Amino acid sequence: MVENARMIELVVGDALMTVHPDEGGRIGALRVRGHELLNDDPSAAPFTWGCYPMVPWAGRVRRGRFAFDGHHYQMPANMPPHAIHGTGFTSRWEVLDAGLDYCDLATDLPWAFGGRATQHLQLDEHGLAAVLSVYATAHPMPAVIGWHPCFRKPVATQLQFGRMYPRDDDYLPLPQLVPAPPPPWDDCFIEPLAPLRLQFPTVTVTIDSDCDHWVVYDMPDDITCVEPQSGPPDAFNIGGATRLEPGDLLQRHMSIRWSHR
Repeated sequence: MVENARMIELVVGDALMTVHPDEGGRIGALRVRGHELLNDDPSAAPFTWGCYPMVPWAGRVRRGRFAFDGHHYQMPANMPPHAIHGTGFTSRWEVLDAGLDYCDLATDLPWAFGGRATQHLQLDEHGLAAVLSVYATAHPMPAVIGWHPCFRKPVATQLQFGRMYPRDDDYLPLPQLVPAPPPPWDDCFIEPLAPLRLQFPTVTVTIDSDCDHWVVYDMPDDITCVEPQSGPPDAFNIGGATRLEPGDLLQRHMSIRWSHR
């Protein structure tokens, strides 16, 4: 394990992973036998490099506005005109612990409700495991959490779902479900019909999670994002967020596993 103020490097066998506490607590590089799986260019927009945690919300919130317990809230429109992907991916995360093959991070949530998020990242020879948690502290709060891995463009995909949320012209989901159409997608799905896999020239990657919502963004020529989430985008408005009372915890798991072709 190599650690400095800006990066933690974890190495197990022929797998290497970098973690960037000052860049949203994100995984930057994820390299297997010299093959880079993620878009690891930090000069890219913060939305489109590495694999970052989405907390305390995932996806867009329409125009950054929502109501909770009879009060109305306005959040900064970091992807105008909407608020997107929470605050964690642009926050600085504290390194609580780190070893040769793991690290633990935490950050306070800079929004109206407060709260705190933690991450555990574990690397082994066949993949990585991630645990993301959010805690309510002084106030009740809504929450949706997840991950946003920006994979380099695979040569083929196996991404099949039963249903999806149709979206409007603002790329926001409507509160209904329809059969999933063919790609390309920038959409939220439920009910995976088979393991979710990406094929690279020498590696097959499988993404798994106990999240029940998945956003797939495969429209760009250079990346494909497969994003497990605990609720749909705009859940604060259309439903699907988790209500946390002070002391409550919302926790989800994700794994990215690989096998050699």
